Amino acid sequence: MDVVKHPGPDHPITLTEGQARAEARFGGQVIAASDHVIWVKEGGYHAVAYFPRADVEMGLLKRTDHDTYCPYKGHASYFSLEAGGTTAENAVWSYETPHPGMEALRDRLAFYSNIVEVQEAASA
Repeated sequence: MDVVKHPGPDHPITLTEGQARAEARFGGQVIAASDHVIWVKEGGYHAVAYFPRADVEMGLLKRTDHDTYCPYKGHASYFSLEAGGTTAENAVWSYETPHPGMEALRDRLAFYSNIVEVQEAASA
């Protein structure tokens, strides 16, 4: 049985709606662009952008059998990414049935920052 934990002072998690358009680039091309990104800041980790699936080039993704579990967010499903002649295995993840309190992540995709470059446009 999976253990479910809740964010708190020992492991804070904040979800913040982006204030500017965000883009994700891989293999020399834009693979996601959205005005509706949710940024997740978890503990001491860097913030991660979660893009709505409707704003991701889903034709570049292929679901894999890889699965991980986060006691705070739930099970993550993974996708490989192919663009610009380059393939990255399990570079994209999604919490399709997130734990309570993390429902805003449902139907969103995130990218490993060491593989995919994600940037938020500067505010005017």
